[in-house]
Amino acid sequence: MTGLLSNVHPEAQIGAGTVVEPFATIQGDVQIGEHCWIGPYVTIMDGARIGNHCKIFPGAVVSAVPQDLKYNGESSTLEVGDHTVIRECCTLNRGTKAAMTTKVGSHCLLMAYVHVAHDCLVGNNVILANSVNLAGHIEIEDYAIVGGMSAVHQFVKIGAHSMIGGGSLVMKDVPPFTKAARDPLSYEGVNSIGLKRRGFSVEQVNRIHEIYRYLFVKFKNVGRAIKAIEVELPDSPEREAILEFIRNSNRGLMKGYRS
Repeated sequence: MTGLLSNVHPEAQIGAGTVVEPFATIQGDVQIGEHCWIGPYVTIMDGARIGNHCKIFPGAVVSAVPQDLKYNGESSTLEVGDHTVIRECCTLNRGTKAAMTTKVGSHCLLMAYVHVAHDCLVGNNVILANSVNLAGHIEIEDYAIVGGMSAVHQFVKIGAHSMIGGGSLVMKDVPPFTKAARDPLSYEGVNSIGLKRRGFSVEQVNRIHEIYRYLFVKFKNVGRAIKAIEVELPDSPEREAILEFIRNSNRGLMKGYRS
């Protein structure tokens, strides 16, 4: 259903059961799935690919051209998964030739005034609290939570099930399963409560604690810590996920535990 005062391009593809409120603007190269709600004064621009059962609140601008000087008009996209909520005044930019797309997964919550820049890859079940700002080329894995008014540097990677405190400046990679806070951003422990809520057993959480004790407390050198973890700690999916993240880190890890 489209509001009478909406500006919807006739070539836009809008799924069954989707409601477009008055004063929304939807351009032609747009695909919106079924049973979505597009609020008043929302602007959805060319290249948007929005899944089913999404809600986009007033003032949001989805799939605007990148704020990047290397963008040269290429036909890129902004993809949003199913059941994702985009709150008031969020701005999501489409990709550049670097990746040709920006992606936000399914079951995500982007609170008011969040900015997701070009070529970001945001996983599923991610929460970005109010006024989080993501620079370009950032990767956020599933179930990560970024606290309000945090700023994330370009090319940073944030691991799955991690939690970053509000007002943080995220300049380095944040490994999975951790809590991060302080200035400069530092390891604050394992996200035990979040992991237990998502079905991790006590044994799994304890294994994760021990891995990060080696990495951030027992050893001050990442290379030595990795070697010790590989030799001394038992193999597990959690160990492999952490080690893989560290090996693929390009910006280096956040600081270790600080008393």
